[in-house]
Amino acid sequence: MRKKVTVVGAGNVGANCALRIAGKELADVVLVDVVEGVPQGKGLDILESGPVEGYDVAITGANDYEPTANSDIVIITAGFPRKPGMSRDDLLLANYEVVKTATEQAVKYSPDSILILVTNPLDAMCWTAQQISRFSKNRVIGMAGVLDTARFRTFISQELDVSVENITALVLGGHGDTMVPLVRLVTVGGIPLTELLDQAAIDRLVQRTRDGGAEIVRYLKTGSAYYAPSAATVEMVESILKDKKKVLPCAALLEGEYGISGLFVGVPVKLGARGIEKIYELKLTADEKAMLDKSAAAVQELVDVIKQKMG
Repeated sequence: MRKKVTVVGAGNVGANCALRIAGKELADVVLVDVVEGVPQGKGLDILESGPVEGYDVAITGANDYEPTANSDIVIITAGFPRKPGMSRDDLLLANYEVVKTATEQAVKYSPDSILILVTNPLDAMCWTAQQISRFSKNRVIGMAGVLDTARFRTFISQELDVSVENITALVLGGHGDTMVPLVRLVTVGGIPLTELLDQAAIDRLVQRTRDGGAEIVRYLKTGSAYYAPSAATVEMVESILKDKKKVLPCAALLEGEYGISGLFVGVPVKLGARGIEKIYELKLTADEKAMLDKSAAAVQELVDVIKQKMG
């Protein structure tokens, strides 16, 4: 029997997740959206690409959650997009309602599923989904670190004119302006980045990584990134469905690791069939720890706003 993945939100991120999952033949896909006709139309369009691309999976579009029953993974991408000049925090309360509803439906129809959150502000939405679902912490995961790390690797590759495949990097922390690219762990074909670039160049690349989402928003003007976010999400999906046990930076609920408790923060985890199978706790320098604490504090502020709303 094939695996089943539900994608909530048939916008650009959701539709591209569905397309990539189908293309890799990872699972049957149910695309859910509140807008009538959109998930059905996009689902059918992706399905009709199968004979050309050579994939055999079922793709269903729906406006309700009944067809999603017994999904292995539920990816939540639905939400209001970020517009130019809008902070991730402005999105907070609008997207809280969207994620709350999606999570309630996921729990109702797929009580054994693993939730992957993509909706921004990411870390706060993970916290929301975990509170609503009451799923164990290994089954609620946020996609951010894989994307942020991919951006960091891309910019390093451009700077050095080398293959991205040779670049190993790691970005921790909240998904936003306070993310923490761990420069001292970056290697290019095993060579430390600090031996290849001076501090000014490294600082410039770190800042560009932090602004990675905003840079794309500035170009697009009426939307935000979706090709790289969907690729990052599907890497996580593949590691779970195939039990690959990849070590990837994801938003995970910390309970004392890194001195942080009760918050979702981006850290390296092992992703396998049970979701998060291990959280890796790195020894950070004083500067890195200070940056991570600052990032966690930014997440805490958002969570506090949601707590007030939840009363």
